[in-house]
Amino acid sequence: MSTPQIKSKLVQTFGRKKNAVASASVREGKGLVRVNGAPIELVNPAPLRQKALEPLLLLGQVRTGRLDIRVTVRGGGSTAQIYAIRQVELAILNITQAI
Repeated sequence: MSTPQIKSKLVQTFGRKKNAVASASVREGKGLVRVNGAPIELVNPAPLRQKALEPLLLLGQVRTGRLDIRVTVRGGGSTAQIYAIRQVELAILNITQAI
């Protein structure tokens, strides 16, 4: 007799800055954070990369280590996209604090 598999919870959220819109899906996983299919460590421009990482660093590895976050961002300039990603991650921060 096989045991039923429990589907992981999926939380979707979005963030905006000017014309840039970022949407994210978060579920339990291995701690992967991807932006448009690439790891968040490859986000450009490099000087603003730290701004995109700040909300995740606030949470720490204990909480983000068990979440897979996939962000898709479109429109606007590169700076506006970074801040839209940041808005998504701040929403994720609020979600994880509620759990």
